[in-house]
Amino acid sequence: MLQIRWHGRGGQGAVTAARIFGLAAALYGSRYAQSFPSFGTERRGAPVTAFTRLDEQPIRDRSQIYNPDYVVVLDATLLDSTDVFAGLATGGTVLINAGWEVVTSRVQAGARVYYLDATRLAREVLGVPIVNTAMVAALAGVSGLLSLEAVEKAIADVLPEGLAAKNISVARQAFALAKGLVEKEAVASAG
Repeated sequence: MLQIRWHGRGGQGAVTAARIFGLAAALYGSRYAQSFPSFGTERRGAPVTAFTRLDEQPIRDRSQIYNPDYVVVLDATLLDSTDVFAGLATGGTVLINAGWEVVTSRVQAGARVYYLDATRLAREVLGVPIVNTAMVAALAGVSGLLSLEAVEKAIADVLPEGLAAKNISVARQAFALAKGLVEKEAVASAG
């Protein structure tokens, strides 16, 4: 079973991101999936955690995810207040919406850490700094768990038509950037 923990702030779409990723896996990626949120104080800007599980067989576990294989951070300011690396599986992957300068001082030994300025992408394409679909696509690109087509179809299923088209556009760009990060890593480790 693969487990993903999503960290964001209320209003940023972490819960929707977990839902889209799970939907893409279940409907278009031929896996069983489960996604659900965990709320503390339910208000805009408060830390929010959401979870996604993927497996080849039905998922019966309904508990929170304490040892994720993947962690996705939609808001880099959470790195100052939340231990996003907590419980990360050995060799786990962390994807952070940030520039390299934010990430370098926070890299945990043994974790694969990728960063992507999804906020910039979202502002350019959507006109607002809501990064959930960009981070869903980036996780698909970094992990190889989902195809871009599966992500696009799930976005179209969840979001209204006009909004879906713009979000699919930002997802395509994020997916390509994420694939580029993985390719650079492969070249660096081979050389």
